[in-house]
Amino acid sequence: MLSIGVDLGGTNLRAGIVDTVAGRVLSSARGPTYAEEGPPAVIERMAALINQAISEARLATDEIVAIGIGVPGLYDPATNAVRFLPNLPTTWLDVPLGREIELRVGRPTALVNDARAFVLAEATFGAGRGANIVIGLTLGTGIGGGIVIGGQIVLGHDGSAGEFGHHIIDLNGPRCGCGSRGCLEAHASGPAIATMGIKAVRQGRTTVLRDLIDGDLNRMTPEVIVRAAEMGDPVAREIMDEAGLYLGIGVANLVKIFSPDVVVIGGGVSQAGDWLLKSIRQVVSRHSSVTYLDRVSITLAALGGDAGIIGAALWATRVAQSRKRL
Repeated sequence: MLSIGVDLGGTNLRAGIVDTVAGRVLSSARGPTYAEEGPPAVIERMAALINQAISEARLATDEIVAIGIGVPGLYDPATNAVRFLPNLPTTWLDVPLGREIELRVGRPTALVNDARAFVLAEATFGAGRGANIVIGLTLGTGIGGGIVIGGQIVLGHDGSAGEFGHHIIDLNGPRCGCGSRGCLEAHASGPAIATMGIKAVRQGRTTVLRDLIDGDLNRMTPEVIVRAAEMGDPVAREIMDEAGLYLGIGVANLVKIFSPDVVVIGGGVSQAGDWLLKSIRQVVSRHSSVTYLDRVSITLAALGGDAGIIGAALWATRVAQSRKRL
């Protein structure tokens, strides 16, 4: 059973032909988003990329069951329209993306939040395969998440269930992009970690971070901080421990609420690997006494960069099949 998963990113678009039974990407096409040109131009490029993927796979359009689009923000499941994409120019207010792609490609199309797509894929084919309750977190420019119970993604009434990055862990914490203070995202996202590194350099602390970025604060990234930590730099290790502390608090809260079998950590920042996992596991161990932690696996994602398009394609397939049954 073949469907197409699409990843709408701020920099790149990717469309992949996905075997939704095996959970494999058979082929894919990629192109720039040029998001600054606005939704109509991006939609045209997306449709062209989808058609390119179909053509290069030597498939007929009607061999594709459905198209799933992972969007980096909020959407309306009832209208198949984007509500708000905070990190894209113009923020895509009330853009009928699903309908426009259906018109241009001629296949049923469903939207899903990109983090929810990631978790659905990992729960079905990846690190959470076979588990009953899977919680997922994506760590990157923001912090996204999702909940899968009994193989079904939990979306809530508007597709927003699983926005773990915006649960508040410190009422007096830094301002978050959502308008609140002390959200998990404000403490432990990629930009939050980089900001801690920038602050350390500006304060004149003794650290190799300054040398690793040649004094250019614009080059400070979580990857640079992890590299410094691996070199034994105490400031970098302190930063990673602090990020792990806040992530651990967030995960501990989720463990107490959901009592999951598996917590899957993915996204670009998750490449820090053991630097984060060690801290997360220690904090969870200290603050989650209400459940049997030996039955909770906290692990890194298994599907890499394919998780998003696999999950989007799987979600679209399920939506199309449910519509047929009605």
